[in-house]
Amino acid sequence: MCRTALGVTTLQDLGVCWRKEHDPAEILRVGRAELGGWKPSWEAIVKEVAAATGHTVVLVDQTEDILAKSKKGIEESLRKVAKKKFAENPKAGDEFVEKTLSSITTSTDAASVVHSADLVVEAIVENLKVKNELFKRLDKFAAEHTIFASNTSSLQITSIANATTRQDRFAGLHFFNPVPVMKLVEVIKTPMTSQKTFESLVDFSKALGKHPVSCKDTPGFIVNRLLVPYLMEAIRLYERGDASKEDIDTAMKLGAGYPMGPFELLDYVGLDTTKFIVDGWHEMDAENPLHQPSPCLNKLVAENKFGKKTGEGFYKYK
Repeated sequence: MCRTALGVTTLQDLGVCWRKEHDPAEILRVGRAELGGWKPSWEAIVKEVAAATGHTVVLVDQTEDILAKSKKGIEESLRKVAKKKFAENPKAGDEFVEKTLSSITTSTDAASVVHSADLVVEAIVENLKVKNELFKRLDKFAAEHTIFASNTSSLQITSIANATTRQDRFAGLHFFNPVPVMKLVEVIKTPMTSQKTFESLVDFSKALGKHPVSCKDTPGFIVNRLLVPYLMEAIRLYERGDASKEDIDTAMKLGAGYPMGPFELLDYVGLDTTKFIVDGWHEMDAENPLHQPSPCLNKLVAENKFGKKTGEGFYKYK
């Protein structure tokens, strides 16, 4: 049985591919965009699929230097997994790492990789114009049967799909970070998505050991549609002076059993990411009170205080 996973990195695009006729998942990594927020680590997806299901991975990028750094990052991540998974047998852990790395090769020819893929999953910056440009370009090189999917957490899948000639073979496939730990995948079906496409994406998610759930093409899908308003309401509670951010975080952890408080989560996600999502929803539905902008959030983002990734957000990080 041939199992092949492809990883392609070019421009600032990122995605995943699956060649079903070989009974594999093919990973297409297009881009090293700054993900942040709810976007997944695609090195983790490459690592997870290759390690758990024995796929051969091909990373494709603009330069050999970027490819070398990508492979180094995958190796570091694999060794962390091996240290935990094979704690009582370090030799088996080393063999696990070496076997997985031996299945990873590199290339700089993105067009040929897309042409041979059956599934392309995009996870670039949350910008509709950029996503449309990417899919319009890939649409020219991909095979007619190839399924396109977006990992967007906030944009309308239909608006992205309209940039292509394959609306029936286009859907949403939303992973959660950290990918190796989070089992959930939201599979988003637009009015044009065929049942065959939807079922293929469900099967792909299960092949990765994930638990897929289905949702229509509604803003934020399931998780973020519930989570983002919760985060924004926490900010408004703080803005009104009803409670301190520390007490709000403590209350939600001890009272609701959440692993992180809303302000801790906001800083982890990235305040710029949250603002982008809220601004987009507000533009679509300006009268909805759940989508109203926050002066406090806007001020922090304007000051480039995005959270943990910049060293300061609602909290300061050393």
